[in-house]
Amino acid sequence: MGTRRAERLRELGQSVWLDFIRRGQLISGEFERTVREDGVVGVTSNPTIFQLAISQSSDYDVAIQNGITAGLEGPALFESLAIEDIRLACDRLRATYASSAGLDGRVSLEVSPHLAHDTSGTVAEARRLYCEVDRENVMIKVPATPEGLPAITSLTAEGLSINVTLIFSLARHAEVMEAYLAGLEHRQSEGKELKHIRSVASFFVSRVDTKVDAAIEAALPRWTGADRETLAAARGKAAIANARLAYARFRDTFGRPRFLALAAKGAHVQRPLWASTSTKNPAYRDVLYVEELIGSDTVNTMPPQTLAAFNDHGVVEARIGHDLDQAHALFETLPRLGIPLEELISQLEPEGVATFAKSYDTLLDALAAKRREMAA
Repeated sequence: MGTRRAERLRELGQSVWLDFIRRGQLISGEFERTVREDGVVGVTSNPTIFQLAISQSSDYDVAIQNGITAGLEGPALFESLAIEDIRLACDRLRATYASSAGLDGRVSLEVSPHLAHDTSGTVAEARRLYCEVDRENVMIKVPATPEGLPAITSLTAEGLSINVTLIFSLARHAEVMEAYLAGLEHRQSEGKELKHIRSVASFFVSRVDTKVDAAIEAALPRWTGADRETLAAARGKAAIANARLAYARFRDTFGRPRFLALAAKGAHVQRPLWASTSTKNPAYRDVLYVEELIGSDTVNTMPPQTLAAFNDHGVVEARIGHDLDQAHALFETLPRLGIPLEELISQLEPEGVATFAKSYDTLLDALAAKRREMAA
């Protein structure tokens, strides 16, 4: 078998992580095959992924029964299932972690979405989950809410590797990078080593187009002529433009003397991680958000169907730096045509928190139902 396209991305400096986890895949050998053959070098999870995995399969029935026997219920029962999956994935990626000197082989576990606006609660849960998993290649996911930012600084200063999630806007991404740098500086000021800390900034992509395209469709009837054509042509462009501008700021931030001084002490950049990269609109190419965001020092976390599609027909070419002038122009043009681009994008953060919280609660309800069935 020839080199898969996803594996070739590593030659361009991009890592492919799988946005999916399920017990059956981990114990059947399917996960190892995916790592061995499909170019996967990491895993991300979130409440929605666990909700689908646990509630829509029988993979966890034995573990649920064991948890019930041990007296577990609610969040504790869920955590027992999730932590075991994370440990299994960490163990299966241990060789990747070692061979990449900690760059990859990472597995992410998220704090409860109900802590998204609780700084001290986030810090305490992140510490606890890190200790519970007890694997050095685990990453703890912390949302990029205003309350999450100081938690990112504190946890980085303590030496934890953090996956900062639910980033949508350029302004928030800048604050996330600042929080990471502040954590590194605090740790360095205490004379502690930095080289084992890795962080990624999970910048969500496709949801931006879903939100902005809907606003464009609603606005089109108000325009005629060249303005209408310009507006119509902007559909499907906002997400890529937003991500490319974020990457440009990442390059600028981590090329400045402030970070270079930390790098001299062993610090690593906080790589942008492109999340939500499955194509939601069937009118768009199914690997759009992979092909257009290939570049060095990045991660793309793909669900299985997107990974399969890219390995089948994706174009392997570094495009992340393309069309920056057009990206800037889009952020100027859309507001002129009645599309408040940055305001729309800022709405995605609370919506994302609410979506994950709903998935988390739905999962707990499903576990409670299974618990009642098994008890009966």
